[in-house]
Amino acid sequence: MSRNAVLGALAGLAGLAATPAFSADLPVAPESVDYVRICDAYGAQFYYIPGTETCLRVGGRLRTEFRVTNFGEAENNWGNRDSDGYQWRSRGYLYLDARTATEFGTLRAYAEMYQTVTNNELSPTLEKAYVQWGGLLAGKAQSNFDFWTGYAFGAQTATYSDVKTNQLAYTLAFGNGLSATIAAEDRSSREEPLALNGVNQSYGGTRVPDFVAALAISQGWGSAQIMGAMHQIYPNSIINGTRTGGDEDDFGWAVGAGVQVNFSGIAHGGSVALQTVYTDGASAYGSDWNDRITDAVYTDTGFDTTRTFNIYGGVNLGLTNTLAANVEGGYHRVEGGTSAYDFTQWDATANVVWTPVSGLEIGPEIQYRDIDYSNSSGLSDTYELYGTFRMQRTF
Repeated sequence: MSRNAVLGALAGLAGLAATPAFSADLPVAPESVDYVRICDAYGAQFYYIPGTETCLRVGGRLRTEFRVTNFGEAENNWGNRDSDGYQWRSRGYLYLDARTATEFGTLRAYAEMYQTVTNNELSPTLEKAYVQWGGLLAGKAQSNFDFWTGYAFGAQTATYSDVKTNQLAYTLAFGNGLSATIAAEDRSSREEPLALNGVNQSYGGTRVPDFVAALAISQGWGSAQIMGAMHQIYPNSIINGTRTGGDEDDFGWAVGAGVQVNFSGIAHGGSVALQTVYTDGASAYGSDWNDRITDAVYTDTGFDTTRTFNIYGGVNLGLTNTLAANVEGGYHRVEGGTSAYDFTQWDATANVVWTPVSGLEIGPEIQYRDIDYSNSSGLSDTYELYGTFRMQRTF
């Protein structure tokens, strides 16, 4: 090798030694990562919150529906120029379900909330929000009196009671699907107007919550429940100040029973349900009345509670793997304290639901309600008719 070649090689080595190393050329210690773990203790879609032993499920639902409001005969929405003939409604749900195993049973926190846009008017709703520890539940949840709450959408009117309310409840499980529940529930969720000399009045302030008890069984064949409730009738100061004698406060009550049976062998199977409820001074436990009914009727010297008899049920039938039909209806007899408030009502709802893929529902619904008032009420018998088309995705 020549002297010039040796000097060139040495110069090259010196240049490399003087050049700083880039970070990419140096070994890097890996960072610790908390990988999300699947939690299968409570069913599908739960995962462990990293760094904890709490399992969380995050879910949602998006729904849009076009609703043709009452186009029945008397006083329908289409006959009143200032009433909406249709409603275009969209709604987005968020579900949060966190559960942790403890030595005293599962500790659960659940929240269900949604926002609705109807004809460009936005309204938020907290549907459910409760803490549950073993058999103890505190917060806003489904009323313990409610059993069957329908197969169809029930988009615009319902024949049954379906109330979410603040409560403190304890459920004791006996095994084999048998359980008993006692609860104190917010009275405000079950208040119907109180009539004074023919004019509807509101309740006074809250004093005593409603007390509810239920005995239920749930097994492979279906489920059943018997239930009862006590409800304080507490009129406002207008009624209290008008009365000249006797007590104006009272306690109403409600009792009910329901059964739901699963079946197979017909088309793609389904279920059938039947429920009956009797109320005395606690009308909201019988049905969704849309303030058509009272809890009690007052005069200057006395009052009479409103009594209702309600029977309703439905059938859910799978027609194919992706198509189902639902039919439900109810009959209601109301003795409204005086004959002027008496009426009978029956209603029916039917829909067809297509589920082309899991979680997606598409279908139309039609609802009918017939109301026959007593002659002394001075009101004309009428019927209501509603139509809905819904598209919904749950995930």
